[in-house]
Amino acid sequence: MVEIPNSSIDRIIRKAGAQRVSKSAIAALRSELEDYGIEISKLAIEIANYANKKTIDGADIALALRKRKFPELY
Repeated sequence: MVEIPNSSIDRIIRKAGAQRVSKSAIAALRSELEDYGIEISKLAIEIANYANKKTIDGADIALALRKRKFPELY
């Protein structure tokens, strides 16, 4: 299931400095980004549920990112 378009992935890789980007590079990065996004979203949903919220907001995503980066603090 492709959620992120090839052009967006290509642009990210080019912003990092690549002059040429293969389709396999796009596919590999897309897969990782989508997996990471799902992981962070699930964690944000847990955080929102704990706070009895139905809407996920930026603070939930930010906390999920911090929690994933520094799990020893939470």
